[in-house]
Amino acid sequence: MRIASGQFGAGTDSRENLRLIARLMEVAALGNADLLVLPESSLYAGTGGPSAMAEVAEPLDGPFISGVGALARDLNLPVVVGTTEASHGGLPYNTIVALDARGEVLGTYRKVHLYDAFGHRESDGTRPGSISAPYLLSHGQLRLGMLTCYDLRFPESARYLVDAGANVLLLPANWIRGPGKEDHFNTLVRARAIENTSYVVAANQCGPFATAYSMVVDPFGVVIVNAGEGPGVVFAELEPERIAAVRTRVPALQNRRFTVIPKHSD
Repeated sequence: MRIASGQFGAGTDSRENLRLIARLMEVAALGNADLLVLPESSLYAGTGGPSAMAEVAEPLDGPFISGVGALARDLNLPVVVGTTEASHGGLPYNTIVALDARGEVLGTYRKVHLYDAFGHRESDGTRPGSISAPYLLSHGQLRLGMLTCYDLRFPESARYLVDAGANVLLLPANWIRGPGKEDHFNTLVRARAIENTSYVVAANQCGPFATAYSMVVDPFGVVIVNAGEGPGVVFAELEPERIAAVRTRVPALQNRRFTVIPKHSD
């Protein structure tokens, strides 16, 4: 599977964000990607605080996801993208949406662990997703599960996907800048790959708010490609044979003696 990770810095104008996404999708399509992964919060990113989320939130059939879907259809390119999903009678969700090459929604993941850390309070303006059976994308022998940004700090979230059959972890992120944050992102992405002997495809936002450095890491923790600081698209080949070889050499999943059980479901 030839996968692409697209990196850009979203702003407060959803139409401009969609225009920037169109550029990334065109590059990914020209590069013969089988799937493009885009960052968390691609609909909107700004300094308006948690309350701004409800004001900008859209349903999944709203202009933003419909626009991404139209691009996917025109370019014959499946895509995974982060949005702010409107919720009837409550706060919106931080949602990752998987669309196929016809532009139709295949599945979603609503962020479970909200970013209430480093002085931020995502939960003041966003509701957490319920803990349910993961939705997995399939591509041959590859099974792709979705996580979002702060979920990266919770290894049980990745293992929950792997227990469900995932061997590729997709991580759209808007990893906010701060002291040590770049190093945390790099370390944690590689750790999730190593401990799960799985690929990790991280698509992070870049400046002015986020740390950038989107990457694809192989099941042995090797960084295959890194997007650096600016907007752009990077490509990597995901090989089931590489997963099998690493899991034969390091059978950690077989050797473990603990199973992840959700603390609670909503």
